[in-house]
Amino acid sequence: MSDKVKNIINTICFILIIIGIGIINILSKDVIVSEAERRKLQQFPKISFESFEDGKFSNDFENYAMDQFMQRQFFRSIKTYMQLSVFRQKDNNQLYIDNGSIVKIDKTNFASVENSIKKINNIYEKYLKGMNVYYTIIPDKYYYSKNSSNTRNDYEKMVELYSTNLNNMKYINIFDCLEINDYFNTDTHWKQENLSKVVDRISTNMKFNEYLKTPYKKQTITDFYGVYYGQLAYNMKPDNIICLNNDIIENSTVYNYETNKTTKVYDFEKLNSSDKYDIYLSGASPLLTITNDNCQRNKELIVFRDSFASSIIPLFIEAYNKITVIDTRYMSTDQIKDYVKFNNQDVIFMYSTLIINNSYSLK
Repeated sequence: MSDKVKNIINTICFILIIIGIGIINILSKDVIVSEAERRKLQQFPKISFESFEDGKFSNDFENYAMDQFMQRQFFRSIKTYMQLSVFRQKDNNQLYIDNGSIVKIDKTNFASVENSIKKINNIYEKYLKGMNVYYTIIPDKYYYSKNSSNTRNDYEKMVELYSTNLNNMKYINIFDCLEINDYFNTDTHWKQENLSKVVDRISTNMKFNEYLKTPYKKQTITDFYGVYYGQLAYNMKPDNIICLNNDIIENSTVYNYETNKTTKVYDFEKLNSSDKYDIYLSGASPLLTITNDNCQRNKELIVFRDSFASSIIPLFIEAYNKITVIDTRYMSTDQIKDYVKFNNQDVIFMYSTLIINNSYSLK
């Protein structure tokens, strides 16, 4: 067979492949949500004269074509493998693997840090004057990564800004209580079963450690692929969701003001949700009340939190007969007074550096 015939055959095969892929993409039903990435995918854009004129249609169509491309997740996996394993690039879209854990590069946004301080001070001035108020900063696992030397310095500045500018609150440092293996390999969050040092540090500073007496039993609940797994599209083993349980936690109840439902501390209905981390306190919610009728003392804790606190709050339950959990990402500061009466409770703000660096989500 001559080279000319070979070239013609190769050209025809290439054209047929391109046409075939195009036909498959056209005939394939559009996907609304990427479960792996936990985001909505671009749908076919509306056609109008204005959208053609200002270029919006072409931009939206380009995003649509990339989002709806056949076997998109498969090709994303190939791209990630080539970048990280073959070309030895440091990261893929700000994500990389360190010691078997997917880590996202996190840069400190000091304008957002200052905004978070204003939000917390506003809550203090409205509701918390004269009360025992504490705060802790939950570090992202990037802090413990081998590539985070600059971020460590920025986190120190973040802590200094908080210490200097927060009103009459006591800081509880937990940075030295954690390491990268205390976080899920495929997710942003920390592992509940690895938080004993953090619980001890917080309970000692807030003087409720003597009431935490009942040992826990570990329960492996399910396999778990976290948010970073879908974002990076790299083949890894799943994490395990493990719950620390005892009779105190098992017999406590959680009232959700948004759903008007009472559930257990660990909500196993969330096994069917896209994010199984929601097993802890049923996931995101503006306001929860945890009731422990077996508590030895009549004392309440109020926690201002983000999602990291969902897995550590159950480990505080034995020390309080009531824990009120407030998430101001979903509830405005002015609404709090309609549901919570402030009267000599213990109070702690537990925000991760991820939220502090994106504090405009706080209302």
